[in-house]
Amino acid sequence: MLALCVEASHQRGMGHFFRALNFFRHVSLLKQRAIFLINEHEPSLALLQNARIPFDVVRLDDLDSGWETGLIRKYGVTFWINDRLDTDSRHAQHVKHAGIPLATFDDRGSGAELADFNIAALVFDDVTKLAGKTVLHGTDYLILNSEIAGFRRPRIAAGKIVVSMGGSDTHGVTAKVVRILRDLNKAATLILGPGHQDDRQLDNLGAAFTLKRSVPSLIEEFSKYDLAITGGGITPFEANASGLPCVVVACEPFEADVGKTLEQLGSSVFAGMHNAIDASVFAGTLDIGSMSRHGLTRIPMNGAENISRALGLV
Repeated sequence: MLALCVEASHQRGMGHFFRALNFFRHVSLLKQRAIFLINEHEPSLALLQNARIPFDVVRLDDLDSGWETGLIRKYGVTFWINDRLDTDSRHAQHVKHAGIPLATFDDRGSGAELADFNIAALVFDDVTKLAGKTVLHGTDYLILNSEIAGFRRPRIAAGKIVVSMGGSDTHGVTAKVVRILRDLNKAATLILGPGHQDDRQLDNLGAAFTLKRSVPSLIEEFSKYDLAITGGGITPFEANASGLPCVVVACEPFEADVGKTLEQLGSSVFAGMHNAIDASVFAGTLDIGSMSRHGLTRIPMNGAENISRALGLV
């Protein structure tokens, strides 16, 4: 039994949750049993309930009681996987004292030092600073939505635009992008994630903008467009892998590296941090055909398989 321990909130966003959800689906195909251990976050819990995925609600801020040990015994957990960003060494010690392997994603916290695996697909700067017995880094370890395979196609020109700033859009970037597009007389479809809370800034959008909430499949929805405006997490990788070029706006500091890396790959352009967006990027002419081709050929799709093999799950 795998434990997928995940944090999701308006502040943290839902990127960790969706990545863990994609990995859950992959390991399920491998006949591996898994359970989500997740904090109280209504949008995430609703998605798990609707998909009939087993989960238990936990207090991730409790670093002293040793709740991890009880759940390991309760569910017969044989491998613990954290997707919470920066973990604490006290939490990691509780897991390791139970005698099972520990893996963690993109972890720069003190708990990473005790991890058997630190999987850092989104770290592109100084990977020597990453702790863990085995560090796996780079795009070969991206966990992307398997639906992409059914919706890959090249784009030729910048026609229809879609804006998707993640499950929560913590910093209200959608509204900032709308203002830029409106000044440029450009239309777009706006997709709000299940954790989006503040809609007041999106009142009175006008005919140029279409608002959609919690679409059943973001990958299928992306297939209808020629250019996406996204944050700098997993989403632009998934869009690019399907042939959809992106303008990336970083919502958190680490996402700036994502935007710059995808720009270097030629599949996206980087428009800066959310609090200092470079509007000229939106006004410029983009080589959509070249960006689309680079995304289709340079973004690996076998990351979940590579991770499963490295962890000994196959």
